Amino acid sequence: MTSTVPAPGTRTTEGSALQAVLLDMDGTLVDTEGFWWDVEVEVFASLGHTLDESWRHVVVGGPMTRSAGFLIEATGADITLPELSVLLNDGFERRIGRDLPLMPGAARLLAELTEHGVPTALVSASHRRIIDRVLTALGAHHFALTVAGDEVARTKPHPDPYLLAARGLDADPARCAVVEDTATGVAAAEAAGCHVVAVPSVAPIAPAARRTVVTSLEQVDLAFLRGLMKESVR
Repeated sequence: MTSTVPAPGTRTTEGSALQAVLLDMDGTLVDTEGFWWDVEVEVFASLGHTLDESWRHVVVGGPMTRSAGFLIEATGADITLPELSVLLNDGFERRIGRDLPLMPGAARLLAELTEHGVPTALVSASHRRIIDRVLTALGAHHFALTVAGDEVARTKPHPDPYLLAARGLDADPARCAVVEDTATGVAAAEAAGCHVVAVPSVAPIAPAARRTVVTSLEQVDLAFLRGLMKESVR
């Protein structure tokens, strides 16, 4: 985890109930969920195996240990989990080196949060080496803190990454807005007690208590997030 945590009392959320914004990375800020699947298909093809398209919904949004472990078991590939993790990360780094598109509305939202001094964290199940590459496109200055999947004992769908991020920003999880794109990430954020804005990328996500579903980040701005938090604490 890397962080530059603001000193107590430096928040400028103008009396809002909102204390921090915690954002997922793949599929939420950068359009890379499809990249991971493409790399998985390529790697397993090199091992002599064809992936079933239906497995895509199983592996999306979770930690690499879970997705890679599932694919090894499903295909019977003769490879260890550590070996496969290296191949997948290597392949993904090559892929984002060619192209790394941001999701619509991502750059505007990050710029607005930065302009208003809202404590913001990037919370991803991806490994640190991947996060650091992606930050060059997103702009590391937008985040006071980042949490990688290989830096916590239990990553998504467990609440640990979001609890760690909230604690690092000196924020109450109940007053943190989390932006996620998968059911796995939503489960982690809700287990941490956060209010979730879901922007589904691969599979549908239904609205629920303390969960708001939108179709694009273009619908999300600071006023929207503050409004959700005010409603949730009434």
